[in-house]
Amino acid sequence: MRLQSTFRLAAHARMRQADVTRNTSETKIQIAINLDGTGKAELASGVPFLDHMLDQIARHGMIDLKVLAKGDTHIDDHHTVEDVGITLGQAFAKAVGDKAGIARYGHSYVPLDETLSRVVIDFSGRPGLEFNVPFTRARVGDFDVDLSIEFFRGFVNHAGVTLHIDNLRGINAHHQIETVFKAFGRALRMALQLDPRASGVVPSTKGSL
Repeated sequence: MRLQSTFRLAAHARMRQADVTRNTSETKIQIAINLDGTGKAELASGVPFLDHMLDQIARHGMIDLKVLAKGDTHIDDHHTVEDVGITLGQAFAKAVGDKAGIARYGHSYVPLDETLSRVVIDFSGRPGLEFNVPFTRARVGDFDVDLSIEFFRGFVNHAGVTLHIDNLRGINAHHQIETVFKAFGRALRMALQLDPRASGVVPSTKGSL
């Protein structure tokens, strides 16, 4: 028990936190994360439905998350959603660091009424996305459902993770997206948990990720 307590103190001393700013001619984004948080979120992306989904990541991932964004939403939401994904991926890469001591792999199944989605993640250092969600309609309110894949593509490319997303069944498109984001948050939570038996050990036979 004492060794585990010491490990937790050492892990928290590493401060698994990050602040990242991304400014382009299309968007200006600030993101702050704490991987060892309690699920608090401060969200103002300019895209209300995206804020709702980011809140799922924070709450189900037990990650404190702050996202402030201003983008060219007068054109459409594409640049903002994609660039938030990119910046969030950069923040995760920075906060995780060398990945020593983490579980590395995470998975989750999340149901919502008639819908069931599965997300599996590997903090492998190799970007890869398999996104299999047969949306039943093109929009949820004002949100173009195709932007969800742009968010996740931006995230994986800059976080350096392998991510498999599958909607196994569903009729309501809102439920489809929401279960994906909830499962994503819970898979992150599993993959990023610190294993007291692996203090300082990178979870790879290569010795680095």
